[in-house]
Amino acid sequence: MTTTADKSTGTQVDRSFFGQPRALSTLFFTEMWERFSFYGMKAVLALYLYTALADGGLGWAKSEALVFAGIYGSSIYMSGVLGGWLADRITGPQKTTQYGAVLIMLGHIALATPFKDTSLFVGIGFLVIGTGLLKPTINTLVGSLYAPADARRDSGFTIFYMAVNIGALVGQPITSWLADSKSFGYHWAFGVAAVGMALGLAQYMFGKGRLGSTTAVPVNPLSAQERSTVSARIGVIVVIAAAILTGMYFLGWLNKTGVGWLVTILSVVLPALYFTTMLRSPKVSATERSRLFAYMPLFLSIALFWMLYEQQGNVLVEFSDTKMDRSIFGWVIPPATFQSFFPLFVVLFAPLVALLWVKLGKRQPSTPMKFLLALWLIGAAFVIMPIGILVSTGKPSIWWMVVMALVMTLGELLISPVGLSVTTKLAPEAFKGQTMALFFLSSALGQGIGAQVTLFYTEGNEAGYFFGLAIAAFILGGIVYGIRSKISTAMQGVH
Repeated sequence: MTTTADKSTGTQVDRSFFGQPRALSTLFFTEMWERFSFYGMKAVLALYLYTALADGGLGWAKSEALVFAGIYGSSIYMSGVLGGWLADRITGPQKTTQYGAVLIMLGHIALATPFKDTSLFVGIGFLVIGTGLLKPTINTLVGSLYAPADARRDSGFTIFYMAVNIGALVGQPITSWLADSKSFGYHWAFGVAAVGMALGLAQYMFGKGRLGSTTAVPVNPLSAQERSTVSARIGVIVVIAAAILTGMYFLGWLNKTGVGWLVTILSVVLPALYFTTMLRSPKVSATERSRLFAYMPLFLSIALFWMLYEQQGNVLVEFSDTKMDRSIFGWVIPPATFQSFFPLFVVLFAPLVALLWVKLGKRQPSTPMKFLLALWLIGAAFVIMPIGILVSTGKPSIWWMVVMALVMTLGELLISPVGLSVTTKLAPEAFKGQTMALFFLSSALGQGIGAQVTLFYTEGNEAGYFFGLAIAAFILGGIVYGIRSKISTAMQGVH
């Protein structure tokens, strides 16, 4: 183990993994394989849904396929509520992460079976629950590796974020090629995703002993008295859920459209309930409450950013499939492969950004400044594609989308790893795992609303659609700019 002495405290600091704690390597490679499976599957999901039955797909209408892909993304991150609560109150982060990996693997195995809609819904169910268990808890584990004042935290999260993109960079071209191949097809692509998650699970089990004992147990375990109260609340939730689904059935709303709107409504309601619960909790101090108020505009910024960014998995993949010249140096790339440029740019630029934050130290921009720059960058990215449409005599070249991906990625590096890091710093002590779940609810909110926004994406309105998204990002960025000093003050010393 490589260690150095901290000059301010004299204590030994583990720097075995690129200057970070050795345990980060375990979480890095687990995340890499999990994201290999997640993004590999997601890259081809919309295509699989609207491709004709004769060509190996499910033959859905395109509008249904694009909404479903967005709703799936929203559900994935909404289920983080369950993972965060289990980690905080019952199983602890380490076991919750492990259980999530098992369910994700089973989900991809189900998708690989040829039972059409049945395979789809069973597989998606496992994936939604499994990812909800794993995503908030593995990020909580990363945060646990650093002391509150450790200046390496943002850099460590940026390195960890590279794992996401290395996994996507490898997974997306493989699944895209398999899905597009006449010799293989979509089920082979889903099978490869299952293998990737199996490797991630094996890697996690091998290295989880490095994570220490504090995250092996819940931070705020249920007392015997609380268990009966929680059981009663769960019973009430089950009854309400059953009543809603029954009502939807008799009203004729229990279909793809109705369920889509239900998920979108939940993506709005759940964050509101979470903020309310934490703000009213007696376990949250006045300082922690102030930090939660500071987190609200940051939360909305992340939500809008992901609403735009995740268009790559539905609208942009359809646009590349039908409206773009996908020829690069004489090779016509499969329609989902363009998504590989996003993780490629992250892998190329994340080390530079991580190094920049380390070099700047306390002189780096504040979190609100990083967020507003991210919003303006993704707004600029959505101006690029309309320009490509307007200046092209035929189909716009895929290079317009490559440039768009580059600008979006620069924004991503300013908001996603930094958002993960600031969430761990602003989280109330009694709600650490659940605040990380709240971070992923921002993505659920963005994708839940974004799924319905895709209905405005119509033939001949592509440029107007992209311009509308850009304007929304510029407006919110301007609002964050106007209140940035108030946000920083409410963060109570967190930079």
